[in-house]
Amino acid sequence: MSRLRVESFTVSLDGFGAGPNQDIDNPLGVGGTTLHGWALPTRTFQKHLFGRDGGAVGIDEDYAARGFRNIGAWILGRNMFGPVRGPWPDESWRGWWGENPVYHVPVFVLTHHARAPLVMEGGTTFHFVTEGIEAALAQAREAAHGKDVRLGGGVNVIQQYLRQRLIDEMHIAISPVLLGAGERLFEGINLPALGYACTRHESSPLATHVVLARR
Repeated sequence: MSRLRVESFTVSLDGFGAGPNQDIDNPLGVGGTTLHGWALPTRTFQKHLFGRDGGAVGIDEDYAARGFRNIGAWILGRNMFGPVRGPWPDESWRGWWGENPVYHVPVFVLTHHARAPLVMEGGTTFHFVTEGIEAALAQAREAAHGKDVRLGGGVNVIQQYLRQRLIDEMHIAISPVLLGAGERLFEGINLPALGYACTRHESSPLATHVVLARR
């Protein structure tokens, strides 16, 4: 069976995976973009986010690249798809990424409000799932055709999957910044009790990379 993986999810030194007050101008919350100083220069992120050749190599690139290997589908929380709250007023919001999003595989968006699938360029189709996290995972695994499913976040969605012990492996990058407020990734989560342990850790000048796996 395909694995459910969290990849390149970054937290601050004070444990926040997103800043406060997400809106159209602050998709990761106020200060949230500072978390990703390790990732944005990498060859992988330059290619997938900006369509550019080149970029930094080394430890950070190794972890950025592994997040796109053997991925057949993604799962996102609604906040990761956009800033719209409540019932969809219309279908004009099409994501943060333009007409050719970075995913290039099916993406399953958790929401309480139904919406028709959104077909984008490059092989990305957003499917809006109202039946909960297990239904989203089942649909994503079917769409992945044996490849792994990447859980993109945000914080609350990762917590929901963790509490149900549905995540097989997590790569967390710890960025040397302080946010002071926002959403703490492991707030109220007892990882050892859920069976998770650190299986790998190493550092670059810009981040400490930690891999957690379910025993």
